[in-house]
Formats: sequence, C-alpha cells, structure tokens
Amino acid sequence: MTPLNGDKTLLILIPAYNEQAAIAGVVTEVRAVMPDVPILVVDDCSADATVAVAQATGVHVLRLPHHLGLGGCVQAGYSLAYELGYRYVIRVDGDGQHDPKYIPQILDVLRNSGVQMVIGSRYLAGQAEYTSPSRGLGIMLFRLVLRPILGKWVLDPTSGYVGVNREALSVFSRSFPLEYPEIEALVVLQRKAFRFEEIPCTSRARRGGRSTITAIKSVYYIVHVLLGVFVNILKYEGRRRS
Repeated sequence: MTPLNGDKTLLILIPAYNEQAAIAGVVTEVRAVMPDVPILVVDDCSADATVAVAQATGVHVLRLPHHLGLGGCVQAGYSLAYELGYRYVIRVDGDGQHDPKYIPQILDVLRNSGVQMVIGSRYLAGQAEYTSPSRGLGIMLFRLVLRPILGKWVLDPTSGYVGVNREALSVFSRSFPLEYPEIEALVVLQRKAFRFEEIPCTSRARRGGRSTITAIKSVYYIVHVLLGVFVNILKYEGRRRS
C-alpha cells in the first residue's frame, strides 16, 4: 500500500457506491498505469461488499457514515487530499468506465498548461454515441447553457473523469455541489476565474452493477442541474454587487 502521507504530488480518488463487481478491477488497472501513486477509495455507505473488496486490494478506504450522494463522496476525498497537502487529484469512477491509461496525460496537462481542472472528454475523442436519448438531450442542453457562462464550449460537461490542482482543491474542499456535481463544479470554477481544459478520453461500458440514473431520473437530473447552475449564478451576481 502506497502511504497517503508519502509523496504529495498526486492522489487517485475513486468514489464508489455499490461497486463490488468493478472496484477491484479499477484499482488493478490504476496500479498498472501509476504503480507508485496512492489510491483513495471513498465509499458512500455502500450496501454491498464494496468496502471489503476494496480493502482486499490494499488501497486506502475512507468509509462515509451516511450516504451523501456522488458530490458529497467526491468532496470528502477532495477535503482529505487538501488537508494532506496534495498538489493534484485525479478522479476515476469506481464502475470501470474510465480507462486509467489517460491518467498520465491528464496529469501532464495539469502540470504544464496552467489550468485548474482537466476534463477527460468522450466527445472530444469522437465518441458521439449517447447512452440514452434523454442523456444526449441533457448534454446538448448543458453545452448551450454553459457556453455563455464559461466563455468557451465544453463538449463533455457531465464527465466524471476529472483532474484538479491544489487551487481547485482549496475551493472544492469548502464548497462542492452535493448532487450531480460535474456541471455545477464548472460554474463554481468560473466564479473564481479558474480555467479548465478538455482532453480526448474514450469511455467504456461499466464493469458491473447498474447506473443509478434511470430515464425518469435523467429528467430530474436535467432540471436539478439547471436550477443549481442558475442559483450559483444568482449568488455570484449578488455577492459581486454587494
């Protein structure tokens, strides 16, 4: 096990919720690419054997006492990474959809481009198929809404394959959207005048389990996120004028 209190350059963060079928494979693949980098699995109060399977691989596991949702799970990992002094954190989801082979490229862009966030984009890589019509509609809608806010296009605003530097960690450790966080996190960064960059990364089918976002939840997701974006904008404008 690579210690968390060793080299503070990079931490691989794996949020997981009921991913017993996939988590061991994800850890194995990450280790094959980055053998000396510490890995932190944050378990969002799983009801299956996710914790036991993750612990058996020898990684560090942070067990949340209550189910917080994806945003709360990721923020817990970001907060710990920030407190421990890490310079970079790259998030790889626990379902196996993110190919760890892109981790070195994400880290390289974080180190050398001056941006605070790097997004692994499926659609920049030409992966144009959406997992469902409702999700495809949502992604296109989010692109249009975010374009004037961010000042540039983001092709994959819902990607969870994300790397952040310490500046972004300082923000996200204190304030991070608790539910469906990816899009609102971009707005939070924009309020701080931080920058992001997308790099092409292909996505794979999940290794096991099932997605928590059903067709009905996809509609809720779109409405919820759009409301969150507008609330963030209103808060920012209110603070700027006061």
